[in-house]
Amino acid sequence: MNVILKNTTIIDNESAYHNQKADIKIIDGIITKIGQNLSNDENLNVVELEDLHVSQGWFDTSVSFGEPGFEDRETIANGLSTAAKSGFTNVALQPNSLPVIDNQSQVSFVMNKANGFATQLHPIGAFTKNSEGNDLAEMFDMKNAGAIAFGDYNKNSDNANILKIGLQYVQDFDGLVLAYCQDKTIKGNGVVHEGLVSTRMGLKGIPALAEELEIARNLFLLEYTGGKMHIPTISSAKSLELIKTAKAKGLRVSCSVAVHNLVLTDDVLTGFDTRYKVTPPLRDENHRKALIAGVLDGTIDMITSDHNPLDIEHKKMEFDNAKNGTIGLESAFGALQTVLPLEIIVEKLTNGKNIFGIEKHVIKEGNKANISLFTPNGNWEFGKENILSKSKNSAFLGQPMKGRAYGIYNNNQLILN
Repeated sequence: MNVILKNTTIIDNESAYHNQKADIKIIDGIITKIGQNLSNDENLNVVELEDLHVSQGWFDTSVSFGEPGFEDRETIANGLSTAAKSGFTNVALQPNSLPVIDNQSQVSFVMNKANGFATQLHPIGAFTKNSEGNDLAEMFDMKNAGAIAFGDYNKNSDNANILKIGLQYVQDFDGLVLAYCQDKTIKGNGVVHEGLVSTRMGLKGIPALAEELEIARNLFLLEYTGGKMHIPTISSAKSLELIKTAKAKGLRVSCSVAVHNLVLTDDVLTGFDTRYKVTPPLRDENHRKALIAGVLDGTIDMITSDHNPLDIEHKKMEFDNAKNGTIGLESAFGALQTVLPLEIIVEKLTNGKNIFGIEKHVIKEGNKANISLFTPNGNWEFGKENILSKSKNSAFLGQPMKGRAYGIYNNNQLILN
């Protein structure tokens, strides 16, 4: 689709047009001209949106779509449509489907399902067969089929030797290992952050120690083996200190944080609402502030929605028995704007491409148009009518938002919300 994006504010610190207002002419998916008051001799579609801002396309490093196996929760088609309307040009798909994405054919299946969409899907292959933690999955074959990283979604590698061998193995093809960190023996039957709220509510707590012990162990393994490790969705202040120290040593480690852990605390749990049951758990204000500081100082490399659609049967039940997870694509940008500066948000929503090996497209003439469209202004409240996913388990219902995503331009397609 050939278009002119009129009067845009460009937010791209790698572009010569950073923080400038300009029109952007896109023909056959390529940025052909950037300038003021561009002529429209080619009779292109004109896109004029209130207070339009653009940036390099956002990349969400952790989404779950269910398909295959859990299409009642979400399908790849609707998931990619939701991502596009939420401002994301690229998403990394977790392997927690049925069957688990643990071989070449499963990687090919989800990539074929995603063909032709504006938002590009990048599969994460399982680290172990069936994500059971016992034997390494076929990582080299999955890499050749298109997998960008390997990890067992929200499952800790209890077997340190498996993680060690895996880190050594993937170095032959420069693979990236995702190491979710939560010690099962410390977590026990915990369901929320261990603290004042859990005590007051009579719910079993998960101490931050459960995360920190595993991060310390896994960083020791990384130091021993070399290679690349990504620690997804950290939630504690001590975790930040451990990762910062590891980076100072020169270890190739990165980490992410989920939007809900930056915006919400365990105070929202007082009504026993299972929409707020997530993993890692929402922690207290001290941890939340530490995570914000970690984003600002660069210790945290990227922010993810950790989008995890779940059907009502798994959420509308006793708190102890409900599944962990919240959808988050639709609310990600608006929620982040309530706690972080705009340029930091854009940086953390695009930086993951560098670490996961996905090509970046700076906003300049001659480059492919891989662009997110949004406005940073306007205050509103997230409601059920704003949910685009098949599942409705959003932790952000009723939460204040600032600004909103308009959509994306990518793969020669314009998708607007």
